[in-house]
Amino acid sequence: MSTVEDRQEHLQPMFDALCVELGFCLHDKGQQRVIAALPNGLDAAVRAVFAAEGVDEPRASGELRRAVRDCIKAHTAG
Repeated sequence: MSTVEDRQEHLQPMFDALCVELGFCLHDKGQQRVIAALPNGLDAAVRAVFAAEGVDEPRASGELRRAVRDCIKAHTAG
């Protein structure tokens, strides 16, 4: 199993939460995009989630952006 696959498997609970709780059900390419953005910080990962779903992130509500950020943070902290 490659490093990307390991990370994707490790972060699957985060992707599940993004889907079930917030409606961002990312396909494999979208998940890989988020994983690639994570080393650049939470804000980069948030932008990657919105981009993967084709959502214009600057036009999204602050509440939704915060919810996505909080979800990512909760699953990547530590």
